[in-house]
Amino acid sequence: MTSTPGSAGPTAAATLPRPEAAGRVPRFGRPVRWVHRTTAALMLLCVATAACLYVPLLAELVGRRHLVVTVHEWSGLLIPAPLLAGLFSRAVRGDLGRLNRFGPHDRAWLRAVRRRDHRSGSRPAGKFNAGQKLYAAWIAGAVLVMAGTGLLMWFTGLAPLMWRTGATFVHDWLALAIGIVLGGHIAMAYTDPEARRGMRTGSVERRWARREHSLWRIPADPAESADPVESADPVESADPAAPPEGR
Repeated sequence: MTSTPGSAGPTAAATLPRPEAAGRVPRFGRPVRWVHRTTAALMLLCVATAACLYVPLLAELVGRRHLVVTVHEWSGLLIPAPLLAGLFSRAVRGDLGRLNRFGPHDRAWLRAVRRRDHRSGSRPAGKFNAGQKLYAAWIAGAVLVMAGTGLLMWFTGLAPLMWRTGATFVHDWLALAIGIVLGGHIAMAYTDPEARRGMRTGSVERRWARREHSLWRIPADPAESADPVESADPVESADPAAPPEGR
């Protein structure tokens, strides 16, 4: 049968294959991606303005110190805001719950990393591996400490001079540590294009999901005749009220 011009318009658009059918599985929904992108933008803005305040060469190049200080203060205070807004989404709350659970498979993942074991199956992981869980916990705590010490530095009447001096010391050195850890986080992301694609588009290749996150519950491949129930992370699947992945 021959097609006529324009016959592939709305019909073709309506029959486009879903990500699952095209060998891809949903990983992150729009709320999760929005929280990640907005938080990343605020974090990078805060780090960039901090560099302009502490590196003499950048301070001279940028100038406008009062404006830089104001942007730094407000961008730092707003970093938790996207996550707090994202708590209205079940998908965000579900991913936070997964990040907050640390099981035996996570300890096995860390042991494999310590041994530099890259064999298939040596690093079991659910939707998030142990490295991602540790990073999330560390950066969340660091942001809270930075916010607290920053407020002491901003509002000088809140505490005596000794406290403000200690807060400045902690704030400066923790800022350096955050910059290093963020650099490592970005470097790790650039070594895994499929992980970046998952955060950018919301879906990943099924083969990548099975290889890198073998314990993650993913929808069954309709092209396969195997049991539709995927291997599940016994810790991450413990919550029956958890929302479907990627929703």
